Amino acid sequence: MAFDPKVFATRAKTAIVFAVIMLIGLLWNEWSFFILFSIVHAGAWVEYQKIAQKINSEFLIVKWWKQIHFPLLGWGAMLMSTSDAMMIGDVSLSFIGEWLIRITLVLVLINILFEKKFRQTGFLVMFKGFVYISISMTLLINLRSGWLWNTGDSESKMALALSTFSGHMITLLIVFGIWINDTMAYLVGSFIGKTPLSKWSPKKTWEGTVGGILLSVGIINVFAALKWNASLDMLVISLGIAIAGTLGDLYESKLKRMAGVKDSGTFMPGHGGFLDRFDSILFASPVVWVLCYLFYR
Repeated sequence: MAFDPKVFATRAKTAIVFAVIMLIGLLWNEWSFFILFSIVHAGAWVEYQKIAQKINSEFLIVKWWKQIHFPLLGWGAMLMSTSDAMMIGDVSLSFIGEWLIRITLVLVLINILFEKKFRQTGFLVMFKGFVYISISMTLLINLRSGWLWNTGDSESKMALALSTFSGHMITLLIVFGIWINDTMAYLVGSFIGKTPLSKWSPKKTWEGTVGGILLSVGIINVFAALKWNASLDMLVISLGIAIAGTLGDLYESKLKRMAGVKDSGTFMPGHGGFLDRFDSILFASPVVWVLCYLFYR
């Protein structure tokens, strides 16, 4: 592919803006983190429903208020997963989330009882989206809240570090672990990649994928060893991030191929949509949450 200065300039500008917004959301405070991923959650749902309609022509929700039942249910779960750590006056976001879940569950039930077409095609599609997008975002928010860290009976250096940062570090670890993995996989694949990884993503190679995972795990654990001493839990978590992130990328590529689209959306010129940018996080967050629960709770 010939180098196009205009395309490169557009992609570079978009990437810089995206990086600044991401860093503000990740590093500022818990509110900025929640707002950032609430926007991601909403954008990912919009793109998922458009892709689902292309894959399954029978899935068509015309009225907007029916389109938002499951996204609102998911956002309620995100609110509740803050675990009373965030307050609006005397009311916690967790409490608001509980009531939002109750209300939207009633709306979903009404749809199931009175909408035959929704029962036949809509419910399964929307439930898959709820698991794919909303559960992942909920567990990511819960990781950031610090609810998991219980170091009273733990001698793990990693657990102590996590408790110090109150969930801040583990979410940064997920984001930067995925970024390192993607970057290393691209570089290794560019130099020595020959064997296609999957028909869903023909540009990826086995050499690049394995190289990216190994280098990502290696870089993270060298840094962790210098900072806190080497630990088995960090090794397992970083390996989980790399592998799950790769699978998330492949799954989203499969959805796009089934829908016959190149990108999930257009919110980032030259880079695609929300699902294109956060597909790896959607798979990595649940894996990291489960591992952290097993190690530290």
